[in-house]
Order: sequence, then structure tokens, then C-alpha cells
Amino acid sequence: MQAVGIIAEYNPFHNGHAYQIRQAKQQTGADAVVVAMSGNWVQRGEPALLDKWQRARTALAGGADLVVELPTASAIQPADLFARGGVAILAALQCHWLAFGTEHPGMDYRRLMDHLPTDPATFKRFDQTYASLFQGYLREQTGIMLNSGNDILGFFYALANRRAGNHLSLVPLARKGSDHNDSTIVAGTDFASATAIRQAILAGDLAQIARVVPAATLAALRQGPLVDWEQLWPQLRYLLMTSAPTDLAKMYQITEGVEYRLKRAAVKSSSFTDFMQAVKTKRYTYTRLQRQASYLYNQAHPTEMQQQPQYLRVLGYSAAGQQYLHAIKKTVEWPLVSRADREWQRGEGALDVRVGQLRTLLTGIPQDDGRIPIKLSDSE
Repeated sequence: MQAVGIIAEYNPFHNGHAYQIRQAKQQTGADAVVVAMSGNWVQRGEPALLDKWQRARTALAGGADLVVELPTASAIQPADLFARGGVAILAALQCHWLAFGTEHPGMDYRRLMDHLPTDPATFKRFDQTYASLFQGYLREQTGIMLNSGNDILGFFYALANRRAGNHLSLVPLARKGSDHNDSTIVAGTDFASATAIRQAILAGDLAQIARVVPAATLAALRQGPLVDWEQLWPQLRYLLMTSAPTDLAKMYQITEGVEYRLKRAAVKSSSFTDFMQAVKTKRYTYTRLQRQASYLYNQAHPTEMQQQPQYLRVLGYSAAGQQYLHAIKKTVEWPLVSRADREWQRGEGALDVRVGQLRTLLTGIPQDDGRIPIKLSDSE
């Protein structure tokens, strides 16, 4: 059997994701679609609306055959580290292809990679963000504009794949419908961005999203529970107000004295939205600050967050996915984790387990203890 891999968040799974899965399978002829999916936190430093098990089920119902968790240490990272973790997992699962959505499927990734700077100081200025400096440098060197979210991720997928030995054949797929960051659901279309869908959900407008998500996603969203930063703000605020700056600075990426700015803002901010507005600067983007907030909330230490994936946490599979797992299990070099035993919880899975336990405190739904992979029945 041969598999095509996808790196995803599915926050939530929508019609565009289902279309991507169909296209990936059609264009490659793969026997199975394997997804490396972020767990309970996503790349921009936000808690996933639905937990990893709910989202895995919607992905399987939408055409995925095997869903494996992208660990927290890779999931809540800038694009380059997010891509590196996802590529490593798909390669470990012996996928033949990596399919990804992009605004410009004809992008010359090889040319971009051939013009990367060799001096790390190139992006150490403080008057612009790292992303702006990086994109500006590549534009000057190659004339290629790399300024849309999926194009940037596609570039880092290609770069991670090259650095890992080009184990995956890249399959760029043109996005269908709205742009990645579009904030509204356009009337008369069956496609909308995850950003627009999340905003509609949090505004309580489930009727508006019914036409842009599959039935399984709509049912999961109606059932809930849904989690967002506003619900977590009281706990984060308490932590910031009661912790010494020296203790905050021990967490991952809490550098350059930002801990003092975060503490001051926590005192006067009654909501997470207010907090973000209070700490935002030209140097510190909302995304960077949200990730820093997520590291603090989850008490993520540098030693934990700097680790590359070491295991394959199986969240669910279809009949084809189960067949694919059976075909590769004797040659897969990483541990396949289908049940969170004590050894895994205390070792490689410790960070993911802690993150899951914090979500359980809010929702009452266990995330690792006693959970086994979802098996999609033929009737679903």
C-alpha cells in the first residue's frame, strides 16, 4: 500500500479540507490518506475549539484513513518547526507523498531554498518581525512573493523535506474557495476559511456554517464542548499575576523581558482580547504573543518544546487506515502509541498528557487516560 500524507489542524474540519483529501487521493492514486494533526493546541497559539478526538473523528468521516497526533512540542511552533515536526511524522509513517493546499501551486520552492541566507544575524533586527524580514529577504533574492499563509507553510514543508532527505514527493494543491485568513463566510458558496468558521461559531451563528462544513463537523460543534482563549483567561491571568518574573522567564520563549510586559498587562485586562491589545507591539505580533501565552498556560519548558517527535500517537483510523498500519507496523522505527500507558505518560508523552489534563479540568472529558484510537465504522 502507498499513502499520501497531510499536515493539518482541522480547527474545525470543513468542506475545503474534505475537498483537499479527495484531490490528494485522486492526484496520487494513494491507497490511504494519512494525517498528522495538531492535538489540543494549534500553531497560532490557540486552544483547538474541539478536542483532538472530536476532530480526528470528523477527519475520518471526511475521508482521512489514519489520523496521528502532531505533538504539542511541534504543534505550537513557528511555521518552520511546525513543518519539520509534521514532515518527520509522515516520513516515519512511510508516506510516499505530502499533499498541501496553497494559493500558488506552481511556486518554485527549489529556487527559494537555494537562496536561503547563511548568516543567522540577517533576521536579528528589532524594527520588524522575523517573518517580515525573512519574506523581504527572499523577495529581494528571488523576486518571489511569499506572503500568504499557505504559501509560507508550503515553502517550509519543502524545506523540511529537503533537510530530512526528500523522503516525500510534494503535491501542492490549489486552494478552493476563500483565502486562508478570510474572516467572513460568503453567501452562495460551500467553502469558507477556518478563520471565518471559527468566528461564526464563537458568535453563536451555527446556522451560517451549516453549508460550509460536513454534517459530522456540524454535529460535533453543536455537541461541544468548545474551548477558546476567553475561557482560559482567568487561569492565565491568575498565573501571570501571582508568578515571579524569574519563574515566568523559565518557560519556553519567554525572553527579552517580555514577562514584565505580560504581568503588567494582566493586571488591567479583564479579557484575553484586552490582554492581547495591551501587549501587542510592532515587534511582538499577535501570533507570537498567543504562542507565548500558550507556553505559560501549559507550563512548557524549553527542554520539552525543543524535542522533535519521537512517537506516533494514533488517534483513529478507517478500515483502509487499519490495513495500512498493519502493512507498515513491522518496519516503522518509531513507537506506535495506541494506548497511553504509564511509561509513555511519564516519558515522551508527558507534555501532551499535561496539556490534555488541563483541558480535562475545563471540559471534564479525558484526553489520554483510557482513550484508544477511534475506529470508523463502515456506516459512518
